[in-house]
Amino acid sequence: MKSETIKIKYLSDDIERLDYIDGKSDWIDLRSAEDVELKKGEFKLIHLGVAMELPEGYEAHIVPRSSTFKNFGIIQTNHQGVIDRSYCGPEDWWRMPVYAVRDTQIHKNDRICQFRIMENQPKIRFEETNELTGINRGGFGSTGKA
Repeated sequence: MKSETIKIKYLSDDIERLDYIDGKSDWIDLRSAEDVELKKGEFKLIHLGVAMELPEGYEAHIVPRSSTFKNFGIIQTNHQGVIDRSYCGPEDWWRMPVYAVRDTQIHKNDRICQFRIMENQPKIRFEETNELTGINRGGFGSTGKA
């Protein structure tokens, strides 16, 4: 398996260091870098305590952990965060935009989301046509019918 190196800057020594658990998942947990108290209906950009310099040709995808909604009652407002390689300056801290559906508390170092790096999409070109030759599947939402 190919290995890549990522330069990482931590907000402080209080932030638990990222850990890749080989064989369990290729997603890496991210933690809150601050104590957060949210009331139902409030929005917050939660500081994740890290800034990174991604390898050439990669971007990071950030999504909630499977237990985030159950444990904290928050929804990531953009559903998936995408961090491109150019977001790598000394103050380009990673954050998670959340909306609280109930009153909640999140403590520093609580695992609230996860990320993985993905290769950038290859360069593509669009070829305009009047006909598509694939099999018609019946339109949007049609495959869920019994």
